[in-house]
Amino acid sequence: FTIEVYRSLKVLDGGVGVFCGSGGVEPQSETNWRYANESAVSRIILVNKLDRLGADFYRVVDQVENVLAANALVMVLPIGTEDDFVGVVDLLTRKAWVWDDSGQPENYTLEDVPADMVDKVEEYREKLIETALEQDDDLLEAYLEGEEPSIDEIKRCIRKGTIALDFFPTYCGSAFKNKGIQPVLDAVVDYLPNPLEVPPQPEVDLEGNETGEFAIVDIDRPLRALAFKIMDDRFGALTFTRIYSGKINKGDTILNTFTGKTERIGRMVEMHADDREELSYAQAGDIIAIVGMKNVQTGHTLCDVKNPATLEPMVFPDPVISIAIKPKDKAASEKMGIALSKMIAEDPSFRVETDEDSGETIIKGMGELHLDIKVDILRRTHGVDVEVGKPQVAYRETITKKTEDSYTHKKQSGGSGQFGKIDYIVEPGEPGSGFEFESKVTGGNVPREFWPAVQKGFASMMDVGVLAGFPLLDVKVTLIDGGFHAVDSSAVAFEIAAKGAYRQTIPMAGPQLIEPIMKVDVFTPEDHVGDVIGDLNRRRGLIKSQEAGPTGVRIKAECPLSDMFGYIGDLRTMTSGRGQFSMEFSHYMPCPKNVSEEVIKEVKEREAAKK
Repeated sequence: FTIEVYRSLKVLDGGVGVFCGSGGVEPQSETNWRYANESAVSRIILVNKLDRLGADFYRVVDQVENVLAANALVMVLPIGTEDDFVGVVDLLTRKAWVWDDSGQPENYTLEDVPADMVDKVEEYREKLIETALEQDDDLLEAYLEGEEPSIDEIKRCIRKGTIALDFFPTYCGSAFKNKGIQPVLDAVVDYLPNPLEVPPQPEVDLEGNETGEFAIVDIDRPLRALAFKIMDDRFGALTFTRIYSGKINKGDTILNTFTGKTERIGRMVEMHADDREELSYAQAGDIIAIVGMKNVQTGHTLCDVKNPATLEPMVFPDPVISIAIKPKDKAASEKMGIALSKMIAEDPSFRVETDEDSGETIIKGMGELHLDIKVDILRRTHGVDVEVGKPQVAYRETITKKTEDSYTHKKQSGGSGQFGKIDYIVEPGEPGSGFEFESKVTGGNVPREFWPAVQKGFASMMDVGVLAGFPLLDVKVTLIDGGFHAVDSSAVAFEIAAKGAYRQTIPMAGPQLIEPIMKVDVFTPEDHVGDVIGDLNRRRGLIKSQEAGPTGVRIKAECPLSDMFGYIGDLRTMTSGRGQFSMEFSHYMPCPKNVSEEVIKEVKEREAAKK
């Protein structure tokens, strides 16, 4: 899932982007590439599966440049393709790596460039050198004057440009048949950055604001490490951790800045797929797994007890879909709680809540497939048999009108009373802004110490909208004036006043139901395009683009999540099993009137059924 890509990119210094030689840049590839761009991760590219029917290295390179807007720096050319793929030509050395058909990676010979490829090799080699030498003006000038740079000089320029994300060294091969892979592994060493060559991680305060300090890659500095993944294992929970500075020894006591608790390090291991190597220590630049930590979650900072600091936390998107699950018997009920706790720790985009009225367990996630797989994990991995309810969309509410109003909270029941008067403006905020509060009070009508109470009162009400009880988004409240009593006014009184103001004013501010819109990327054979587009239109989809390729058509659209349930099955039916799609949350949009009325009606019926 996307969450795995996101949290991995958070801690990586470099990566290899692998594309299918036949399928090319597929929908999910584009999403993952965009995340890598946002995380500024240096990459090399491997066009894999060149032994497959329909494989075309040059077409995929063209897609990388046009679809991903990435500068592919071609480093090798394929010798043959499909069943005739036997090896690659290294453009720097002008040598051909040719493998036999044994499938053994060491069974290759270095040969001269095939005669029919000499001109193409020289053409691509010239492009490679000119692009690389743009990283060094002196070398480029000398080259243009006829002086050939050394291979080491070219490699130094390629490394510099790769780390700067100016281009992406591009290779090809067949991992299945062990052809073309050695040059890729050499490129990882030659061109991807080491921990000292990437910007250091900023340290932040508990509110997430940068402090100006950085976690420098130095084993002599205080420990700074980030827990980026939790995995349940037969030997205990594994906490995957990237160490940014300092050192961890077996037996050390470290501090979790998010919980304020300390933990003693028992076992540390270096992971190699399913194999692991025991470690006595780990240091800055390492990625390790710590066994048996009890109070650590994804995104927590682990640091030196005497020199605490917090690293920038991971931010995970809010779920957009939920379903109710119910254990089939008492035994399943007891196991379900334990299983869900482990699943939450492993996947921060997966949430679990209990409905206060019905007592139902509600699981929330990023899409229908996400929750389908979670239910399958419950059943298969944890042996918990559950009944599954109908998916529920995470609708939200907002307002459409700017409204100025006043509210007074006054209570007198003997002794000191309560008094708080606020004059305020409620208005739509910027999309994605959530809840904003500002005070423009001048003079002393509402003393400054009561402003946070007003903000707290409004903020506490935003979780329950006035139309159907969905959380309220993108609302700005401005406190402009008010009044107080020297004896009876207090923070509590002004907080209560703000809550009353919310209930009074939000219904007058044009409340509106909004729904999650998904970014949908569909790949379909050309003869099914009409059916797919027609189906997306029926789902209230907005077609953004169509792009024809050699093996089919790629359609990009935006669709309401509520109309995308069951889409994967419908797409397979329409395309005889050949269609593919990916989907991710994009933004919220106002619901059409008929949809809004139906949703509000359903919510009220559900609430009535609980009573």
